[in-house]
Amino acid sequence: MVARTRLLPPSENQHELHTLLPTPDAVCSWVREGEGLVAWGEVARVHTVGASRFADAAAWWEDFCRHTEVHDDVGLAGSGLVAFTSLAFADNPGSSVLIVPRVIIGRRDGVTWMTEIGAGPADEPQPVTAPRRLRYSADPRPVTRWRAAVKGAVQRIRQGELDKVVLARDLVAESDEPIDPRFVLSRLAHRYPECWTFAVDGFVGATPELLVRRDGAEVSSRVLAGTTWPREGSTNAELAAELLSSAKDVGEHGYAVTSLVDSLRALCSPVQKQDVEVMQLRNVAHLSTTVTGQLRETSTSLLALAAALHPTAAVGGTPTAAAMKLIAELEDIDRGRYAGPVGWVNAAGDGELGLALRSAEINGKQARLFAGGGIVAESDPDDEVAETDAKFAAVRDALEGVDG
Repeated sequence: MVARTRLLPPSENQHELHTLLPTPDAVCSWVREGEGLVAWGEVARVHTVGASRFADAAAWWEDFCRHTEVHDDVGLAGSGLVAFTSLAFADNPGSSVLIVPRVIIGRRDGVTWMTEIGAGPADEPQPVTAPRRLRYSADPRPVTRWRAAVKGAVQRIRQGELDKVVLARDLVAESDEPIDPRFVLSRLAHRYPECWTFAVDGFVGATPELLVRRDGAEVSSRVLAGTTWPREGSTNAELAAELLSSAKDVGEHGYAVTSLVDSLRALCSPVQKQDVEVMQLRNVAHLSTTVTGQLRETSTSLLALAAALHPTAAVGGTPTAAAMKLIAELEDIDRGRYAGPVGWVNAAGDGELGLALRSAEINGKQARLFAGGGIVAESDPDDEVAETDAKFAAVRDALEGVDG
């Protein structure tokens, strides 16, 4: 197998990356603020399951890289041989995937390139299509059950079994025609440029949360936990002040930061965390903290880092074992790859993995949307329903073609 990366002419910089995807088939994406990677086609893939899913994917990828000849004329992060991955949230159930695309287009610092892996015919461009007669499940029972699950989680937390648990719910949308992931991606990228707009094997979304980035020995992460959302007449300044003064949200955020820092300290020295900030998005606002570290062992790959960090308290809870047990007991859905690591990795073990939030699993005419929230002792079930509704809005608006 041969991978070749070449520069594209400056004229290609005028095109948004998602508009360069020729077909809706085998689409991959990792784009933020107009830069990143998009890809299509497939030369190889591996599915992994269980507690060894990270290690098995890493071993398969290392073997694939050893047997691939790479010619890279660009030398930027994301050029050369790259795979996209989306890993299951839980050990069981869940199936993870790592895909080597046939064509990758990347852009960084205004430079655009193309990587072609293997050989194949040119793809015939197909027009992007919008979902037709989109409709959502009107069954109220899932929301009723989820509200009861939140109430039950609060009771267990107040009894001292754990400090925090993250519970998720889903929502199913149907269209008269197969849903084109390019349509969803382009609208997510337009409305949420601060997020990483991702797609791997039919799973699409826009995540504001970076689980881990590896660039040689340098490691970084962006933790989000603690959320509010706009009300009629509210301003960004008011939302920020609300979050920063909320004992419930500050406490929830603190659990997430502590779990990440503790995990990183096992692998990095030093580990540093920046001050808490407020991230303002179109539909919600989050408390945000950036954490950085230096690897003690530079042989520790991106996938090994992800295995050590996942699940953080931001998507699972704390203590981890108690939270994961309670999720399995109360949540009543199979998350699949929702809230699991998603992103890209290169042959050197560098790359970026976010957490698959604000997302939907697209399968033909159906899209299954996911949203979740952190539950602590002060959580109110009705407020948690409203928070997840606000989070659903990101993908709902994208499916419905909202651009403004």
